[in-house]
Amino acid sequence: MKRWVIGADLGGTLIRAMRTDLDGRMLARAEVHTQAQQGPEAILGRIFEVIGQASEGTDPGEVLGIAIGAPGPVDEQGRLFDPPNLPGLREVSLRERIRDRFQVPTFAGNDGNLGALGQLRFGAGQGVKHLIYMTIGTGIGGGIISNGELLIGARGFAAEIGHQTLVQDGPICGCGQPGHLEALASGPSIARRARERLAAGASSTIGQYREGGNDVTGKSVTDAARHGDKLALELLREAATYIGLGLVNLIHILEPQRILLGGGVSQAGELLFETVRQTVHDRVMSPVYKGVEIQPAALGADVGLMGAVALVLEQSSSA
Repeated sequence: MKRWVIGADLGGTLIRAMRTDLDGRMLARAEVHTQAQQGPEAILGRIFEVIGQASEGTDPGEVLGIAIGAPGPVDEQGRLFDPPNLPGLREVSLRERIRDRFQVPTFAGNDGNLGALGQLRFGAGQGVKHLIYMTIGTGIGGGIISNGELLIGARGFAAEIGHQTLVQDGPICGCGQPGHLEALASGPSIARRARERLAAGASSTIGQYREGGNDVTGKSVTDAARHGDKLALELLREAATYIGLGLVNLIHILEPQRILLGGGVSQAGELLFETVRQTVHDRVMSPVYKGVEIQPAALGADVGLMGAVALVLEQSSSA
């Protein structure tokens, strides 16, 4: 009998699902706009819709399992807590609702954690047992693999690596606390500092790279930096320094073999990575920590979907 896996990803803009074989080869996919303003039941209905489309033509007995990744804390029971941009989904059991709808084994996890699993099984983390995955975009999140296993903590809420405090009285993070890495190096934080500098009269071409006449974004800064703009390069180096400092903390605590950086900000490439690596090299406490590999993540926008597939395969093999 053929066996399939369904991976799903719940985002603030899109809900996506993918059907793969047991080797992770994609066979079908579907997506729909989240439309979070319509409330939790409408969101759940759309989750059911895309999973149904991705699994169309299969028998429930052929589906090894379904897993979904979601933003925000997800406990070990598959309950979602306080997801950003998804009001009303507090303490909703994604795992239970999906399992009851499709009658197959179901799992749920934080999207950053599942991204780490996806990198480990299908992406740039293959071949290592100690891995940190960091995604740098609208926010900063990620996941940690320790001795080949996902580190989730006592209740499933571990690895909020974007919420380590780096500056005591720094800018306020989206979570409400000051000086978090996310408030210092995410795409919106880079854009905020660019707007502040431009408003103060700084000379720069950043404004020429606005998309569709909209405000300056993190991508605007990256595009200007690629063309040699001094302010843009300075802003990227500043963000990269904070990312490097955050990684130094994680390296000292976890001693990974490899660190993978993904997300929109990481698309700046060596404009970002060079400073990140140099900061780590300069700031670790001992030369023994300088051998950590810092590389771009793989899998692109499908990292969450592939991570969900990896979660099903991991849970099924350990059952």
